[in-house]
Amino acid sequence: MATSRAPFLAALALWVAASPSLGQAPGTALDARPAPAFPGAAERWIGAPASWPALRGRVVLLNVWTFGCVNCRRTLPWLKEAQARYGPRGLAFVGVHTPELDFERERSRVEAFVAEQGLHWPHLIDGDYRYWRALENRYWPAVYLADRCGRLRARFVGEIHSGQPTGRRAEAEIERLLAEDACRMPGQPPPS
Repeated sequence: MATSRAPFLAALALWVAASPSLGQAPGTALDARPAPAFPGAAERWIGAPASWPALRGRVVLLNVWTFGCVNCRRTLPWLKEAQARYGPRGLAFVGVHTPELDFERERSRVEAFVAEQGLHWPHLIDGDYRYWRALENRYWPAVYLADRCGRLRARFVGEIHSGQPTGRRAEAEIERLLAEDACRMPGQPPPS
């Protein structure tokens, strides 16, 4: 019986490895490219519009989400815990609400969800997927971490939970970025 399953298991392993969403590590280091600029139009934001020049000097967590996504909802407790733990130490949060379904495009529903959940950080309404495409994103939820210079340094795909491996990896990356000197890549000598 085990012999007859071997080709199936081999094919399944190849499919998982080739699939970006399944074969990808939960925390992926990125190439430190500059994060895409945010649109400045106030009507695209819930809360005050964010900008990378205003965020310079802070580590930034970008949360790409949509309110109808169960996995996004299950990540909210971790996000709130991370905000409470790391916000006072300089971690800024920016939500990027990119709808998956038509009913998620209604701004009033997004606003109500943000208020109901107590998500006290700015949220970009990305109904046209511009920011999603600029990030080259393909996942809900996705958490991106940007360093103090606004360079994308890590991405975590899927649910994140405190005490679980992905949560621990994300928190370790946040700690590492918070410990870095302002606007300096690891291994780069300090400014003289």
